[in-house]
Amino acid sequence: MVRLPFDLSEVVDNLHREMYVEEWRHGALSSLSKPYYFIRPLLPVSVRRHLQKVYLHGWNKLSFPRWPVDCSIDNLLERLMVLTLQSTGVERVPFVWFWPDGQTGCALMTHDVETEIGRDYCRTLMDIDDSYGVKASFQVVPEERYSVPPEFLEEIRQRRHEIAIHDLNHDGHLYKSRQQFVERAVKINAYGREYKTEGFRAAVLYRKQVWYDELKFAYDMSVPNVAHLDPQRGGCCTVMPYFIGNILELPVTTIQDYTLFNILNDFSTAIWMQQTEIIAHKFGLMSFIIHPDYVIEARKRAIYEELLRHLVDLREKKSVWVTTPSEVNRWWRQRARMRLVSTPDGWVIENPGDGRGRIAYARLDGDRIVYEIESWSSPKSSSAMAPSSAAFEMRHNRRGVRA
Repeated sequence: MVRLPFDLSEVVDNLHREMYVEEWRHGALSSLSKPYYFIRPLLPVSVRRHLQKVYLHGWNKLSFPRWPVDCSIDNLLERLMVLTLQSTGVERVPFVWFWPDGQTGCALMTHDVETEIGRDYCRTLMDIDDSYGVKASFQVVPEERYSVPPEFLEEIRQRRHEIAIHDLNHDGHLYKSRQQFVERAVKINAYGREYKTEGFRAAVLYRKQVWYDELKFAYDMSVPNVAHLDPQRGGCCTVMPYFIGNILELPVTTIQDYTLFNILNDFSTAIWMQQTEIIAHKFGLMSFIIHPDYVIEARKRAIYEELLRHLVDLREKKSVWVTTPSEVNRWWRQRARMRLVSTPDGWVIENPGDGRGRIAYARLDGDRIVYEIESWSSPKSSSAMAPSSAAFEMRHNRRGVRA
């Protein structure tokens, strides 16, 4: 029996909700943010970029959360599993694998539409995504920024991409006060019903999770994994989806395109490659924000297409599930209802949903955890093994496939 000198669930919940960030827990935005967002519409990108660099100065000296991806929660839970197996002598522990059909991870592409120019570029962006077999979620600002014609939304749906609500008017003041948030949440929820979506993302990734009960959405996409380069510091410290009350949080686990190009002045996919490698080791969620507004230029569009080619490679060679936020929401809720039951023939999944769940086993390999995933067709004779540390590896013995 492992006895911890702290409440593990409380620690995990506090990290999920970023309760360690004192400024945000007790107050709203910094005093500088209010005048900035008042004059922001008048500022050209070059001026905004300079001001943002000044504000973010010293970001690379922050020790926590850990840049470029923080896996504190995932590492903590893995370590607890190691100690449990060591102390009990149990050979392996069964659980429902993280992703459907035994896939090794998940990737989401999302597009925050910030301006009229970006809105008008969405059709071209869908053409690009479709050419790589990637379906994305388009986050639409319902008020003030641009008009949202019904035919624009319908084209996104007809092409099997998705729509989510992006704030109310993107003025940076959604969380200015509790009263204002409640008033705006009523309108935001109404737009969610009008646009036929269950997804939400706040502007600038501002968030205050203790107020989420006012949002009537199935899932949110506003919490960064590590927020060193965002106006609101913090980070949820996990690469897995998690629930905040009834809302499923799909954390943003990679750097945004605007930040990459304009703050770091990096015109390559190097950071994205580094982040996806770390997340792949944890079998986690790779979620991206690419703005239609910022990839119109040929140079930036080429970098985005290089990222898409990488996602295709992950899908085809590493069995990563490249899907949409609503599909992850549906799966994660199905998985939450699944239960493992021991039978004379072995473990089976109760409430299997659409049958895509797979039984996995966590076991020790020295002082680390490795996972074995049962094959759907023959759980007795075929398995996939995936170490949670060291080099990524998957073996499917029966089919003779090794990646």
